[in-house]
Amino acid sequence: MDTRRKATRIDFFNFSTPQMRAFHMSWFAFLLCFFAWFGIAPMMKVIRAELKLTPEQVGNLVIASVAITVIARLLVGWLCDRIGPRLSYSGLLILGSVPVMCVGFAHDYHTFLLLRLGIGMIGASFVITQYHTSTMFAPNIVGTANATTAGWGNMGGGVTQFVMPLVFAGFVAMGLTKAHSWRASMLAAGIVCLLTGIGYFFLTQDSPSGNFKDLRARGEFPAKKYGIGNFFAACADYRVWLLFVVYAACFGIELTIDNTAHLYFSDNFKMDLERAGMVAAILGGMNLFARSLGGYVADRFGRTGGLRGRVRWLFAVLLAEGLFMAVFSRMTAMPMAIASLMFFGLCVDMACGATYAVVPFINKKSLGSVSGIVGAGGNVGAVLAGFLFKGPTSQWSHGLLLLGCAVAAVSFLALGVRFSEQDEIAARQEFEDRLLPVRPDTAPAAV
Repeated sequence: MDTRRKATRIDFFNFSTPQMRAFHMSWFAFLLCFFAWFGIAPMMKVIRAELKLTPEQVGNLVIASVAITVIARLLVGWLCDRIGPRLSYSGLLILGSVPVMCVGFAHDYHTFLLLRLGIGMIGASFVITQYHTSTMFAPNIVGTANATTAGWGNMGGGVTQFVMPLVFAGFVAMGLTKAHSWRASMLAAGIVCLLTGIGYFFLTQDSPSGNFKDLRARGEFPAKKYGIGNFFAACADYRVWLLFVVYAACFGIELTIDNTAHLYFSDNFKMDLERAGMVAAILGGMNLFARSLGGYVADRFGRTGGLRGRVRWLFAVLLAEGLFMAVFSRMTAMPMAIASLMFFGLCVDMACGATYAVVPFINKKSLGSVSGIVGAGGNVGAVLAGFLFKGPTSQWSHGLLLLGCAVAAVSFLALGVRFSEQDEIAARQEFEDRLLPVRPDTAPAAV
């Protein structure tokens, strides 16, 4: 692919170029996926009462919501390399909308658990978001682009904490019972995902030069050779697995808090549905700027310290995340709990952005597979962390402390992600090539 067609800056108010259409559609689609994925979480107090769920069953639902995403992210990463992000995203949104709409028809624990598991597939949207922006933006800005689209999409995890209770309250005000209102809320979320999947198909393209299928037909893109060999090539790189663990320690923990914060504040601080949702939304709301900040700082470190500079920044912010998580777990006064949650949210989001500021430089020939494997690490982390929250909410603070200590320990693994001198030279060369003037007949639209 011609890297000189990639955008070297982000023009937020430009919707005319394929780069910026991909940018805006990918973050918006990911945000809606978060609504579908975690829309149930802020209504769990009502659902728990209606379905008479035990603490262990609530814990199982937390695990189920992220478990299937591990497999989905691995598959979707490979699909992106093979058929492109446009078809992958459209198909995922349309297919994923089915269990989102159907969960409203569940009337017992086992059916609800099965559908909650199915909804988790929509979490694979993150991989496509990162893949699509990686193909559209040049090395000098790719970390910021990846972090911003992921961050604005992840913001859905916070926005849904207070929007879904409002949607729920709106249906109640229309005369529906609470049991029908949470179901109607999820049906609405599923319909929006379905429509967005259709829109993604018509409004985006795979790369700055066109769709993969057309590029292959013109001989401008490698033939469709992205079989299992490319996936194994990604698996053979130890750096992929280090980033897998690192991402488990940042995004995996963020997912866990998204799933549990509402009940944690509701039960331990005696809050009603709406107030607990507003407090729990803090974590997701930090994504408005924090993940972008993590990617931006990584890009700045990359300009002065090369790829090694990106890695050092990742280590520092991940260590800070673990320390603030431990502090949050010890807070019993509401103001201090909120303050420590904000600092933790800032660090966890920046760590996520810093991780995917490194990913595009690991293996460009298997970018989808690398993105998928690392992204799956986040969900593996969430699944493992979920086992700490299968008891009463009054005991969850101990689980949070253990997670904080684990994250601090994992941060040192980030320093094991190393790049050769050839990798450093290649990254600098790609950056310089993209900034060279291009001929008028080959220049893309200003981005």
